[in-house]
Amino acid sequence: MRVRHWPNDDSACGWIATLSPFAPSHVLGGELRVDCAVVGAGFTGLAIARRLAEHRPDWRIVVLEAQRAGFGASARNSGFIVDVGHYEPALGIEGNRRLARLGRAGRDQLRALVDAHGIECVWSTRGRLHGAVSDVGRRALDTFVAGLEAMGEPYEPLDSRAMAQITGTTYYRDGIRTPGTVTVQPAALARALADMLPPTVERFEESPVRAIHREARFRLEAGPGTILTDRIFLATDGFTPALGFLRRHLFPLFTFASLTRILMPAEQAALGGDPEWGLVPEERMGSTVRRTRDARLLIRNTVHHAPTFAMRPGVLRRVRAIHRRTFDARFPMLAGVELEHTWAGVLGMSLNGAHFFGQLAPGLFAAAGYNGVGVAMGTIAGRLLADLAVGATSPLLDDMLELPRPSWIPPQPLLGVGVRTALAVLSARARAEL
Repeated sequence: MRVRHWPNDDSACGWIATLSPFAPSHVLGGELRVDCAVVGAGFTGLAIARRLAEHRPDWRIVVLEAQRAGFGASARNSGFIVDVGHYEPALGIEGNRRLARLGRAGRDQLRALVDAHGIECVWSTRGRLHGAVSDVGRRALDTFVAGLEAMGEPYEPLDSRAMAQITGTTYYRDGIRTPGTVTVQPAALARALADMLPPTVERFEESPVRAIHREARFRLEAGPGTILTDRIFLATDGFTPALGFLRRHLFPLFTFASLTRILMPAEQAALGGDPEWGLVPEERMGSTVRRTRDARLLIRNTVHHAPTFAMRPGVLRRVRAIHRRTFDARFPMLAGVELEHTWAGVLGMSLNGAHFFGQLAPGLFAAAGYNGVGVAMGTIAGRLLADLAVGATSPLLDDMLELPRPSWIPPQPLLGVGVRTALAVLSARARAEL
């Protein structure tokens, strides 16, 4: 099976730009025979490789990355490690509790790695704000609160005054704080996890998979080299359909974020509020906002459907203008602060909010489609997928296997028309939350 599209992320991600430059990459060359190949060096793929090395220390394990480890979606998100995401009514109380158990397990797995390896990623346990601006946002927040109460999950109600005391802006009508979410510098965490893989794991970067063939063994053509293996693990999230798998279940969306320069001391004083916080809208097409520990502000909103992973010229410029309006509406006291970075990232979506986890064919495994909450869930899904492949069992694996799978989606061009129409409707409904 030939691959028609490859990751082609822009180089403007603020999280990446604020780190040191990448070290030289190790590109796959020649032909290698290995016990298993993991495609994708994001949170999921790295978790798969780590866990397989624990289970099978005698295996030769290879991780293939089309770009650089810590350059794709794992570095381009808003940096929330979510334990309790949006409440999903279709899953019922127990289904949402399963999601919370899995999210917490992923968060705790990452915390253990951060502590054990001394990873510097600005790990913060201040929790997550959920803000509402309009009646639409308030109704969405009420639905979330009802779900939290049904699950027995803790939260702190916040009126407009309390929200202003935390954020420095009077823009939010009210909100809540959930205590379990962690915020990080995601590119720093993703790159560090790639650099501390076990010694039995080999990592090849700038080696995009060009074709996957099933012969006596799997044969992967990647970069200028070839891999022969009995097992493949796909950890490619929104790019999985481009590899030829889950095309009728997942589709990619571009999301966009902007990050300001560091605020000057006088600007920080004018803003007031807490020195570090992260806020999400419960109306999902609204704006995510963060104030980072190094005194920057992040804005994230706007989505595009681009099945070929190519953005039209001018998209980033237009999105930057949207982010400017979002920023100015919330922070009029900071009108002169420029948005230093604006970037795009690809995430995998399903129509019913479910992600895929399991075996696609003998020896071929995949975990993908996290619908925007992939740091914790992708980490635990990767670990459990390795368990599934070697026959290990656990209550967490049972939880994962009990979750629904992504529903069927139509082929192009019907999918594109449907997605664009749905995004337009949702965006119009959430306009006040931008």
